[in-house]
Amino acid sequence: MDRLHRIRILLGDTAIQTLQNKTVMVVGCGAVGSMAIEALARSGIGHLILVDFDVVDVTNINRQLIALSTTVGAPKVDVARAHIHEISPDIRVTTFNMFWDENSAPDVMPDFVVDAIDSVSSKIALYRWCATHNIPFIASMGAANKTDVSQIHIAPISKTNMCPLAARVRKLVRSENLPDFPTVYSTQSPIKNDTNTLGSMITVTGCFGLNLANYVIQKLIHV
Repeated sequence: MDRLHRIRILLGDTAIQTLQNKTVMVVGCGAVGSMAIEALARSGIGHLILVDFDVVDVTNINRQLIALSTTVGAPKVDVARAHIHEISPDIRVTTFNMFWDENSAPDVMPDFVVDAIDSVSSKIALYRWCATHNIPFIASMGAANKTDVSQIHIAPISKTNMCPLAARVRKLVRSENLPDFPTVYSTQSPIKNDTNTLGSMITVTGCFGLNLANYVIQKLIHV
């Protein structure tokens, strides 16, 4: 028996070997990204590249897997790396404690990229980088201010609707003539609150992250 015994039964030895030979980069290790990382690590991805500039805050605890009383104040990429190695010490983990923008892309070449960034400008910079290097990717749209997991879907950015973040991204993608790409998004209208802070719950952000990871896994083993 090994750590991947149950998924090996489901997918087979060849698929597991494929996943162990792949590199996936997750940009953004927060609510959505941390769940995607968890699923990718537990599914046998051999090399994970993690990119995030932030530290764990106490307000992250309600929805981010790496946010614990013992990790508050620590860089998210460092906590995520330690957590992954608790899952499996055999997983190679490369971390970049940085904010992704036009001038900061690391010198890496993953097989697939997961966008779990909040910043629109960073998202567009990442999409340009992926398109330039011909790297497939999937992007998370807005998971905040949502409660209904039944309204979460996967669709190309060109086909998204009802999501304010997707609308902004879609407009910029079209204006820059970037290629279409898959997204995880929600058709639920955002719930308004009386503050400038976005509300968020793990049941929704977790589903976003798991959908991202599942999409990557399926694409990698069915090439």
